[in-house]
Amino acid sequence: MPLFDPDSGLLIVSGMGDSVIDCFEVSASEPFLSQVSHCLTDAQTRGIAMVPKLALDVLSCEVMRVLQLTDSFIVPINYHVPRKSGQEFHADLYPDTLGRTAAMSAEEWWKGGEKQVEKVSVNPANRRKPNSAKPANQTPAKKELPSGRSKEEAPVRGCSTSSSPLSSPSSSAAPSRSPSSTSGLSSGFLPSPSQSAKAISSMLGPSSKFRHLQGVVLHRDTHFTNLKGLNLTTPGECDGFCANLHRVAVPLATAGGQIAIFELSQAGKLADTGLPTIQNSVNVADFSWDPFNSHRLVVAGDDAKIRVWQVPEGGLTETLTEPEAILQGHTEKIYSVKFHPLALGLLASSSYDQTVRLWDLESGDEVKVLRGHQDQIFGMAWSPDGKLLATVCKDGKLRIYDPRKSADPVQEGAGPEGHRGARVVWVCDGKYLMVSGFDSRSERTLYLHSAESLSSGAIASAPTDVSPSTLIPFYDPDTSVVILTGKGDTRVYIFEIVPEAPYFLECASFNSSEPHKGLTFLPKTECVVQDVEVARGLRLSKTSIEPVAFRVPRVRKEFFQDDVYPDTAVWWESSLTASAWLAGSDGKHRSISLKPKDMTPVSEAPKEVQVRKYLPSSHYLEEKTDEQKKDELLSAMIGKLGNMDDNPLPQESFQGVEDDEWGD
Repeated sequence: MPLFDPDSGLLIVSGMGDSVIDCFEVSASEPFLSQVSHCLTDAQTRGIAMVPKLALDVLSCEVMRVLQLTDSFIVPINYHVPRKSGQEFHADLYPDTLGRTAAMSAEEWWKGGEKQVEKVSVNPANRRKPNSAKPANQTPAKKELPSGRSKEEAPVRGCSTSSSPLSSPSSSAAPSRSPSSTSGLSSGFLPSPSQSAKAISSMLGPSSKFRHLQGVVLHRDTHFTNLKGLNLTTPGECDGFCANLHRVAVPLATAGGQIAIFELSQAGKLADTGLPTIQNSVNVADFSWDPFNSHRLVVAGDDAKIRVWQVPEGGLTETLTEPEAILQGHTEKIYSVKFHPLALGLLASSSYDQTVRLWDLESGDEVKVLRGHQDQIFGMAWSPDGKLLATVCKDGKLRIYDPRKSADPVQEGAGPEGHRGARVVWVCDGKYLMVSGFDSRSERTLYLHSAESLSSGAIASAPTDVSPSTLIPFYDPDTSVVILTGKGDTRVYIFEIVPEAPYFLECASFNSSEPHKGLTFLPKTECVVQDVEVARGLRLSKTSIEPVAFRVPRVRKEFFQDDVYPDTAVWWESSLTASAWLAGSDGKHRSISLKPKDMTPVSEAPKEVQVRKYLPSSHYLEEKTDEQKKDELLSAMIGKLGNMDDNPLPQESFQGVEDDEWGD
């Protein structure tokens, strides 16, 4: 991305994603480029823009100012010629520049006009005063400050906190376009968050308290290693694997749709052979653990059937071949299965037959059929209160169903433009729907929709990157943080979602050295609050399963961080039966506190007393006498040698001639 200033002949070059901004000088007499600055930035560049020449602080010899757009900040980068700054204007550095008054109208240009924009001086002394006469057709000028900047432009100024001066000194006698005129140019950038960057960031909107959230892979002792024969080609609607508080299920690539079950309490290196599995008999399309029964696994197959498996206490000791129940009703392959968040044994499934069906696992009956989709159903999600069901479809529609009232959607709205896959999740206490999908250019994008008005379209969006896999979201309602990644990715995106602009607050991402095949999360009770851990995930790679802890960096970890740990819902306990929900009853999860009994909330902790880490400068600048210096040196030597009375030498304990036997 090039930016050229014709007044000084300076050319700024930076690339998208680079952490370097180079500055070159273009010679006026011959086509020659000479590098005058190499600025290393703290963050990757997403875009650059040049500030108008009339906004520069010319009295400090600022010849150019560039704004760098990063993921979280707009950072000013100032280019100064090292001259004496003050009240003197260096005319050789600042030729007259193009003014801000148009030379002619568009109609005059179409008729062949060739007028040029009038040049103006950047010398503050020659600027038009606020009370001076103005042409009748010119808008009032903004009040100018002494440095030549308007009031609106004043806050943009950035003070250089670091510089990289070049070897050659500047030349005050050389003309402004000569190669020596800016050879001493120094560039200073403001590492975020600096005062100026903070000011600009505050103008952009709020920042998240989870912006520095860290993903940490836990110790190898907690890993499952030596995994072999994993099925790495599960459908896009499937998360790849699933886990609950006690065990994890992983599909295998062997014939018969086999699923391996690992007990989380038995981590370590797996045996090469003899691993008992679930024989599903057909390829696995999707599967899910029952949130209220950690032994029940529901598996959707290619044959349009749903098989219910019961894993014995302690895990598999032998291969299972007979499911507990088989649910039949769909006429084509099933996409996905989702358990109801409150009702025991209530399951929703979507299929190629373009229907969503509800099942009562206790009776094995199909209880509802939802219609209205015109194409493949990419994803579905229950609302937090369990009253509504949302779906996102390949036909470009986002739908909300109230299954107990109607088989048709109660709301419809435009979904993602791309047709490569999508997921949907309820956020912000069920007031919004967040959809992860693709835009028309195949860029992975997050969309936020109001659950009360889908027809109005997305109210906010956040583009991420270009990749073929759909971002799979995990949403934590306690922190309103959504964690997303795709199959085959090495990066995990983290956003905090707020119910007001800008809606998406991007946080630090987690990166792994090798692609992962899936990421699933454990109940909130598995988080170590002493480490300010807000989410505990399991990362599936080609040969291992690794626990990943997502932690908020805090200083006073000895206190319970109650600002990030509100009471959490006990979602692993049901509040009503499927038949009661179908009859019209609504349930609600009870909540529990995650605070350990021996920890004090940080909101009740005493204020921390600031302790001076270093002695005041006066201590080092104080003149000392020669005697004081000698005493300090002697004390230091004695301190190193130690006290001889307290620490006698080893030879003093040896046997030898007594003192009274020595002669005179």
